[in-house]
Amino acid sequence: MVNQFKGGKGYEKKKIVQTAGRDGLGTFAPDFARYNDDILFGEVWNDESIDLKTKSTIVISVLMGRGLADSSLKYHLMTAKKNGITKEEIAAIITHAAFYAGCVSDIIGLNRAA
Repeated sequence: MVNQFKGGKGYEKKKIVQTAGRDGLGTFAPDFARYNDDILFGEVWNDESIDLKTKSTIVISVLMGRGLADSSLKYHLMTAKKNGITKEEIAAIITHAAFYAGCVSDIIGLNRAA
């Protein structure tokens, strides 16, 4: 994801552009790559109905709830920081999610976020 922006005074709003789908899967699964880059990141992440900080909170929660502690979690934790979520807030989000998603997943998430 490129050109992150933070909502609020003093920040320039830039469109989010993603090419990871095409870069990684473009020749093998071009339709999936297009959905990832153009729909998920091109449309959903750029939709202003929910601010980027909230979107990042949702993504961290969903990934933790699904037990996904792979490179996508690491990527979205970095993105969350770019979107204005502090390390303390990330720890609080993961701690809160632990009671709904299961502690094993959240311990992995806390270790990734540290």
